[in-house]
Amino acid sequence: MATPANTQDATDLVAKLIAFDTTSAKSNLDLIAFVQDYLDGHGIASTLVPSGDDKKASLFATIGEGEGGVGLSGHSDCVPVTGQSWTSDPFTLAERDGKLYGRGTCDMKGFIACVLASVPLFKSAPLAEPIHILFSYDEEVGCLGVRPMISRFGQDLPRPRVVIVGEPTSMQVIDGHKCIDVYRTTVTGKEAHSSMPAIGVNAISVASKLVDEIDRMAAAVAKTENDPHFDPPHSTIMVAMVDGGTAPNIVPRNCDVFWQLRGLPGTKAKDVSARLAAFAATTLLPDMRAVTPNAAVDTKPETAVPAFSAGPDSEAVSLAMTLTGANRTCGVSYATEAGLFQDAGCPAVVCGPGSIEQAHAADEFVSKAQIESCLDFLAKLTDRVSA
Repeated sequence: MATPANTQDATDLVAKLIAFDTTSAKSNLDLIAFVQDYLDGHGIASTLVPSGDDKKASLFATIGEGEGGVGLSGHSDCVPVTGQSWTSDPFTLAERDGKLYGRGTCDMKGFIACVLASVPLFKSAPLAEPIHILFSYDEEVGCLGVRPMISRFGQDLPRPRVVIVGEPTSMQVIDGHKCIDVYRTTVTGKEAHSSMPAIGVNAISVASKLVDEIDRMAAAVAKTENDPHFDPPHSTIMVAMVDGGTAPNIVPRNCDVFWQLRGLPGTKAKDVSARLAAFAATTLLPDMRAVTPNAAVDTKPETAVPAFSAGPDSEAVSLAMTLTGANRTCGVSYATEAGLFQDAGCPAVVCGPGSIEQAHAADEFVSKAQIESCLDFLAKLTDRVSA
């Protein structure tokens, strides 16, 4: 068996990667330049896929030759630390009790570090098929960055035979996850002096009725779906933000409701937006337009990440189970880029170091034991795809 990469080398790379503040609202180009230089130092060329405004980029690199191959996918962005109370600087690695603390250590620069630390191993192995490295941007805000890269598969970028998405799963094999559909429902009413609310249309009051209806839809879905592969075992619908009003003495004209569906693969709840529109049309708008004909309730999608279901005969799942020694798979309620790869014809699986319980939290961490497990996984992968 190939010898796994050195844990300290991976730890050092984690430290370098988290020092780049790649919060989704910021550029990731400095981190991508670091990765590109690192790969260049090992004689590996890479291709950048820039964002439309050229402020961010994804990176694609191939080690070895031939068709197909195994893709190792990770996102370079992380969530903000704003409002969180950290014990140490989130962008400086802190090691305590066998844990590596810092923003992105778990989600998911720990996996990226493991991949980079394993590059010398990949490079020296007699690979029978290539190993591809795919690092994206803006995963945290809708899996945006990976989409242009996927669109170039089979054109100027090779199409991997399978893709391993290294999101934090505690190295468990994940063969399915829910979708995320985020909606913005805008209520347009009519302003009036707060002493005469009857001559206005209170957008916040209307929005509260929409929130109640969303909650009713959520309760109905919870009663009709039951898939024990997921926790919770049904699709969920929830309101996340409400924003409206201008002053305490003005009947509010506008209110936005941000809400989301996290749906099981194949859920019938994908029609929730249409159902909410029907409720507004029949129950709310007649009274609103009796006061002002310009009243409106409009729902538009903000973000859509497809659900992921690997299927019973997935090459990717079979590979990950062999490498981990797992005898079962799991489903998760959070979304990843796996569904996009799957929809593009690349069988995918989700498996990576760290626990989702630490992701996005203050004092985020990944344990060194998980880093070691991932390095072992990548060494076994090297053996698996070698001649």
